Amino acid sequence: MGKAVAFITGASRGIGRGIALQLAEHGYDIVAAATKANPSEKRRGVYEVKARVEQLGQRCLPVAGDIADLDSHRDMIHRALDHFGAIDLLVNNAGVAPLHRLDILETSPESYDRLLGINARGPFFLTQAVARVMIEQVKAGRALPPAIIFITSISANTASPNRAEYCVSKAALSMTAQNYAVRLAPYGICVYEIRPGIIATDMTAAVKEKYDDLIANGLLLQGRWGVPEDVGKAVVGLAEGYFNYATGAIIEVGGGFGVRRL
Repeated sequence: MGKAVAFITGASRGIGRGIALQLAEHGYDIVAAATKANPSEKRRGVYEVKARVEQLGQRCLPVAGDIADLDSHRDMIHRALDHFGAIDLLVNNAGVAPLHRLDILETSPESYDRLLGINARGPFFLTQAVARVMIEQVKAGRALPPAIIFITSISANTASPNRAEYCVSKAALSMTAQNYAVRLAPYGICVYEIRPGIIATDMTAAVKEKYDDLIANGLLLQGRWGVPEDVGKAVVGLAEGYFNYATGAIIEVGGGFGVRRL
């Protein structure tokens, strides 16, 4: 049995980087997909991730592509298969926040289309293409059972009307995960959703003070910011088959954010 190959979108930083490093620690070869892959930039981005993955003893293939562009999907998948021969785990992590947080009454069609294109439409069709590859691997008798993980957000079911288009995109991605769980179950392909909470990344840096105050005032049961490693560990647990009788499961990694309290 060969090593498992994980294809991770948005792998150059933040949660995606944390996922890549956690999987590499557990023996996965990594396809690190990002918008840009500059070999001359070693201090950050996918080539920094590549160096870290290789320090952990695994192989890493950086690939550049636009998740919103379906032609990019074909190129990235082709490169992954040409290099590693298989894709055993797909982690749909790439996503963006609005360029400007605006009240829902001011949300622009341009911002809405941008977020839905990157956060929902792109992963929908990338998963479609990778699922077809995985089905063929199953039919060919590959010993490693494939799996797909969608990284959504607590915003999939928590309204924030100052970034409504983000919430809508994550809710759409959540339902995408459910539909693929149903469709791929006959092939033994498990599909999961992870909902990160307040995670310390570039995306949340601009609202650090706001979330610092909310956390200090008891928003979370576990009173700290999450870190990318927290999400990476959850991905490893799912990828390693510890939840192989739980396809379609939704796992919140948010410090107890979703627990209802009186």
